[in-house]
Amino acid sequence: MTRSATGPAPAAPLPSPKERRRLREARALSEAQVAAAVGVTPATVRAWETGRTSPRGRRRTAYARLIGCDEHRPAPPPSVEATGSSTMSPTEPGTGTTPDAPTPEEPSLDAPTPEAPAAAAPPALDLPAQEGSAHGTTAPDAHAPAPRPSAGLTAEEAYDALYGRAAPGLTRQMYLLTGRRKLAREAVEHAFRIAWQRWPEVARDRDPAGWVRAASYEYAMSPWHRLRRAHRRPDALPEDPARHALLDALLGLPPAYRRTLLLHDGVGLGLPETAAETEASTPATASRLLNARAAVAERLPGTVEPTEPGGRPALHDRLGALALAEEVPEPPPAPAVRAGSERIAELWTRAALCFGVLLIGTTAFTLHTAPTQYEQPLAPAERVAGVPPRGGPEKLTPQDLKLQKSLRGELTHGPERLVPRIP
Repeated sequence: MTRSATGPAPAAPLPSPKERRRLREARALSEAQVAAAVGVTPATVRAWETGRTSPRGRRRTAYARLIGCDEHRPAPPPSVEATGSSTMSPTEPGTGTTPDAPTPEEPSLDAPTPEAPAAAAPPALDLPAQEGSAHGTTAPDAHAPAPRPSAGLTAEEAYDALYGRAAPGLTRQMYLLTGRRKLAREAVEHAFRIAWQRWPEVARDRDPAGWVRAASYEYAMSPWHRLRRAHRRPDALPEDPARHALLDALLGLPPAYRRTLLLHDGVGLGLPETAAETEASTPATASRLLNARAAVAERLPGTVEPTEPGGRPALHDRLGALALAEEVPEPPPAPAVRAGSERIAELWTRAALCFGVLLIGTTAFTLHTAPTQYEQPLAPAERVAGVPPRGGPEKLTPQDLKLQKSLRGELTHGPERLVPRIP
């Protein structure tokens, strides 16, 4: 008995959740791209790759075909290292064309990769590393993590690639978050210094650019900057009335609201991703976003309404235009940041060694000078049953005994002493 051509196809086999993630990353696909192609949310794809749930029906077949583990197409190589490249693209069997995947329709605050040229897009904060090419490229999907370094790159080359991709746009984000140009550059430089010190951890992260962004936001929003004279007050606001009002409204929000609004409406992260990056629950993040939008809409009416049904609010494009119009200091070169990170790590290592030597010396000195046994102190005299304490001389101390012995041993000079004797 043969299966009908119009009958249901057998379920595509799926590997383990860990293998699903490896296959997706081997094809340089993000969770958002897979979610859009299959017709689910990025959180659902993440649940498939962690083993909490599994796809079913047509979504299971589409997901298996997309990551390359269906029965009609051979699986990709066992690892990215074996191919020497991490930029492979999935192709439809027999056609040589890529499957249907969402193309980025809106710019995000993250800097784009130089390998993704596309049509001109509205201004946004996703400036590339090269000057003057902001309107010639569009940013990748806002939820798409930065491509992980391939095995053919050294640690320095992979770090420099991530720095060149993320640093320019991240500096503009920090300016909108703080209103201080110097602090924006300092926060990005500090985050990338920490990233180089922990590079093995960052390189294995699912989203290296998101790791650096979170570190930059934490440093920029630290309340300790209020104690520094250079960062007590924000820089002068733009002269243009529209940009002046927008930046003033943004800086007037509480720090938590400002960060949530910038990540969701500026960078383009989803509500679960924004909640995870701000270390808050999804309901709390939604409440912060609504309150921030209400505060901005009160000062700038018509800003938070979407430009089209189901699209991004107009605030997304206005934030991008504001960041592009302002002059933000360029971040230092990547080799300089790496050298500064290594120098700071060396200084901290020396300081830790000196502190350890000082602690060991102090401990040795204390052990050498401390008493070896406990000497119970003499209790003061007390009245017992109404009898007063003895008023005579107390017990001689060792010093008194030593003095007495020395006086007895000395010879007398002059007339003989009268020594009373008992008859």
